[in-house]
Amino acid sequence: MVPDIAEYVRQLVTGARAAARRIASASSQVKNDALVSMADGLLTAAAALQGANRKDLAAAERANLSPALVDRLTLTEERIEKMAKGVREIVALHDPVGEVIDGTVRPNGLKIERVRVPIGVVGFIYESRPNVTADAAALCIKSGNAVILRGGKEAIHSNVAVYEVIADALESAGLDRNCVQMVNTPDRAVVDALLRADGFIDVIIPRGGEGLIRAVAEKATMPVIKHYKGVCHVYVDADADLGMAETICMNAKTQRPGVCNAMETMLVHEGVAQEFLPRIAEKMRAEKVELHGCERARAIVGDMAEATEANWSEEYLDLVLDVKVVGSVDEAMDHIARYGSAHTDSVVTRNVVTAQTFLDEVDSSTVLVNASTRFSDGGEFGLGAEIGISTDKLHARGPMGLRELTTYKWVVRGNGQIRT
Repeated sequence: MVPDIAEYVRQLVTGARAAARRIASASSQVKNDALVSMADGLLTAAAALQGANRKDLAAAERANLSPALVDRLTLTEERIEKMAKGVREIVALHDPVGEVIDGTVRPNGLKIERVRVPIGVVGFIYESRPNVTADAAALCIKSGNAVILRGGKEAIHSNVAVYEVIADALESAGLDRNCVQMVNTPDRAVVDALLRADGFIDVIIPRGGEGLIRAVAEKATMPVIKHYKGVCHVYVDADADLGMAETICMNAKTQRPGVCNAMETMLVHEGVAQEFLPRIAEKMRAEKVELHGCERARAIVGDMAEATEANWSEEYLDLVLDVKVVGSVDEAMDHIARYGSAHTDSVVTRNVVTAQTFLDEVDSSTVLVNASTRFSDGGEFGLGAEIGISTDKLHARGPMGLRELTTYKWVVRGNGQIRT
């Protein structure tokens, strides 16, 4: 517990604001040097990171956390290597800061440009996944932002251990440690105070369960970039290659069910339901997936549980899947519009007209044709990593990487012009 919450938060935010000015003007080389040092440090500290992680896993076992949450919390050697790899991928990306978005020369000779600049100070509040600590820090460093990280109490030992690697890397490159700061207490009063620090923090990005995100959005006095949940759909069309559909649906549901881009509802056209549903149900059951079906789906696969109205808008983050038989692509899109979360939705079809209709009319942040919803991810999109996924329509939408962590300012160059 922090004895003086107000003073602790004051130090965090004033330190971040001062550091933001310095890192905003840091060269790409300096920022990349910090990231290379960070990647090296993660690998060097792998044993220490796993030791800290074991403390969190032991606490998770005592708290009886769900298998999905424990999976998100676990730091294996492979995941640490992937963390370091993700940081190196960010090093290789183009630095967006200073990029001229567009420009013009006015008749009076003024040269006017829109130039990409860092947002400033980012507040990042997240749950469970300590690898996200490295992703978020690396993206903010490369995009010239200061960031205050607040992970969940279930990962506090892991997050602090990762943060120490980050802080050492910043200092080795000559940057202020306050460019990245970690809230080192689980006291929720710190979060409430951060959410009121709109004079110092420019934007809050929450990442985690719907309850966390809604609480942040309700309390924050600064802009919030967010998605509430991932109710993702795969629609298997009448013209689908059913072998492809089977592979895509299995991947979308079972490859990693505890993440926001996993499929939660499978929509199947009535023209292929009799053939497709029994075979996909058998494979899903082999992976211990619990199936909930509409009346028409249950008439084909009799041992499905009944899907209720509440099921269709549920984000399970687990081996549970809702199944609905539909009569057309329009019915599928109507269902997605009513129950979806504007996160990620996919259609499996060989019909180019149906595919284009789905792409045009499904109003989600990511829409796919003949691919798993699991590809809705910053790393998979070539962003190096992501700080989150936004279903908002202003500023950022979908996976958020370096460019989404910048804004722009107008830069105007003259030679004495005055307005008349």
